[in-house]
Amino acid sequence: MLFALRSWRLTYCAALMLLAAAARAQPAPEGQPQMNLPRAQLTAGMHLLDVQVAGTPLQRETGLMFRRQMPDNEGMLFIFERPGVQCFWMKNTLIALTAAFIADDGGIVNLADMAPQTETSHCSAKPVRYVLEMNQGWFAQRHLAAGGKLSGAPFH
Repeated sequence: MLFALRSWRLTYCAALMLLAAAARAQPAPEGQPQMNLPRAQLTAGMHLLDVQVAGTPLQRETGLMFRRQMPDNEGMLFIFERPGVQCFWMKNTLIALTAAFIADDGGIVNLADMAPQTETSHCSAKPVRYVLEMNQGWFAQRHLAAGGKLSGAPFH
């Protein structure tokens, strides 16, 4: 009986340690998918951007939700299968963002500043396949506006 009790305790302790390690290894909020997104490098003039690429419906739907911060020269590039009027909102998004709606050639069609945790739609002024989200103010601080151009592998 003593052996069985010790064995059960060891199994129980090992299981608790595994659960604790798993909880530490998964920073995504409870119930939210953990995504390891591909990355791409873009340029805007002399500025280099390191962006996560959201190319699937689940990746695009999740976007930057629940993140508390984003490094200055990082962002998220949303890629759609075909051009369309793309609309974004900020439900469950905790950081202020600017969305750049981008044409196939990398030209910025329009920009939209978006407030955290709002459900206001921000849409492209014309059909686009790309939307780049950066920390709010990133484009303005670099004097990038509609008509500006981004370069990188996704744009032809």
